[in-house]
Amino acid sequence: MSIDDGSDIRMLHLEPEGHLISTPDDASDLVGSAWSHHANLIVLPVSRLDPEFFRLSTGIAGEIVQKLVNYRLRLAVVGDITDHLAESNALRDFVWESNRGDQIWFVDDEAALREKLAKRGGGRA
Repeated sequence: MSIDDGSDIRMLHLEPEGHLISTPDDASDLVGSAWSHHANLIVLPVSRLDPEFFRLSTGIAGEIVQKLVNYRLRLAVVGDITDHLAESNALRDFVWESNRGDQIWFVDDEAALREKLAKRGGGRA
């Protein structure tokens, strides 16, 4: 876990290896970690998400996202989700809509995240 505060946004970067995020309790742990580091953006590698997150019918994505939004935290899911997108039109729509907003983003890599933040005016929360 690391913090990056090179702009007006503090990012909590989770390591690619570790416990899979798969429940609302896991989302609560993310909230606690973000708050303890005074972060307002959680950078979460795809490898840390339970694969069921990407099956929207399970409700896992909705529960996790809702928890983070309720606590006014942003989430950037970083990594390749091409295979998941190929399997679900609903997921493709969810990712597209999320990426249009300011709370939840799906990006291919850290460079894409930095670009998105720059386009959003430094990523003010």
